[in-house]
Amino acid sequence: MMDFTPFQPLVSRNSTSSPPSSSSSSLTSSHTSNHRLSPAIPLPSPATLLQFEISSAATSSPGQVVQAADLASGLPGGVEPQTVVSPEWLKSMLSNDKLKVVDASWYMPNEKRDTFQEYKDKHIPGAVFFDVDAISDLTSHLPHMLPSEAAFEAAVSALGIQNDSLVVVYDTKGIFSVARVWWMFRVFGHEKVWVLNGGLPKWQDAGFPVVSHESQLESSVEAVAAVKKVYSGQQIPEVKFKATLQPHLVWSADQVRNNLQEKKYQLVDARGKARFDGTAPEPRKGIRGGHVPGSNCIPFTEVLSKSGTLLAPEELREKFSDAGVVAEDPIVTSCGTGVTACILALALHRLGKDDVPVYDGSWTEWGSLSATDAPVETNVGATSA
Repeated sequence: MMDFTPFQPLVSRNSTSSPPSSSSSSLTSSHTSNHRLSPAIPLPSPATLLQFEISSAATSSPGQVVQAADLASGLPGGVEPQTVVSPEWLKSMLSNDKLKVVDASWYMPNEKRDTFQEYKDKHIPGAVFFDVDAISDLTSHLPHMLPSEAAFEAAVSALGIQNDSLVVVYDTKGIFSVARVWWMFRVFGHEKVWVLNGGLPKWQDAGFPVVSHESQLESSVEAVAAVKKVYSGQQIPEVKFKATLQPHLVWSADQVRNNLQEKKYQLVDARGKARFDGTAPEPRKGIRGGHVPGSNCIPFTEVLSKSGTLLAPEELREKFSDAGVVAEDPIVTSCGTGVTACILALALHRLGKDDVPVYDGSWTEWGSLSATDAPVETNVGATSA
């Protein structure tokens, strides 16, 4: 069965807009964010109360966020899953023609693991592989930054994903890089995306099959090639997926900088406490230690269980509250390179907060900028150069 946990949706105390950005980035420049918490939708069930967070301004047009009625149409019995789904639910859906399963595994460089080879060796039946490093902004010096709309739609089209697809993403750690790909789909307007709670380990623990070397392996190679073609100006096949950027879900360094003055958002950092405090070195050379002034620290591991699943809503509320974060107020998340920040966004989405932006460049960008452009605090609150 699905992991259903009734919860009360958050109610925002503030109605604020995103700090204005002067960034030259095509993804984040000159936009504002309309902060909204989506209404929970109770479905008649003798055993559970299901809720799914949707945008009140959504439409079901291709490339735009879809409404709840459209989501229900593709699911058995009109059931709408929450932010995460169980292995049992996914297994029951494998025969659905609209379902697309995506392996979103990614590892830190120092782990020296070959993600694509591991995918070829073992994955959920029918799953395609999403290369987090390759499906990215190839013009950026920062790792795996958000690609352009054209690059994203070319890549996911190559993977066989369309605007009416029901997308379930997973990774081999439980919940790690999968949250980044979940966020990317949402940034480009696709709300019919869910995370397999506990990932491949929980799938295998349930006794469900894994396969290797299926026919869809080539699509993963084609997806990477499509991104390269977009950025080099080459012609690509007609896309099957239309991306529509949701700019309120992604932040630039300029927006973080503006927020230092406006203080409309709580910045929550998903890195470990020692890195946040500046007492442990950053894994990448040339990056200062510490954190954005005034930010809070909730290491991403704090919102996960020991078995790698997302905590229940009531536990998540407690984690944010204990860290001094007012979950009802505007929040932006950050981390090292924009991966684990998405885990915090995933956790907040489970609490009904679907408008949480992620600072894409995160600490790798902020920590590499000058002290004038990007002030830094350490564990003692001193500003460092």
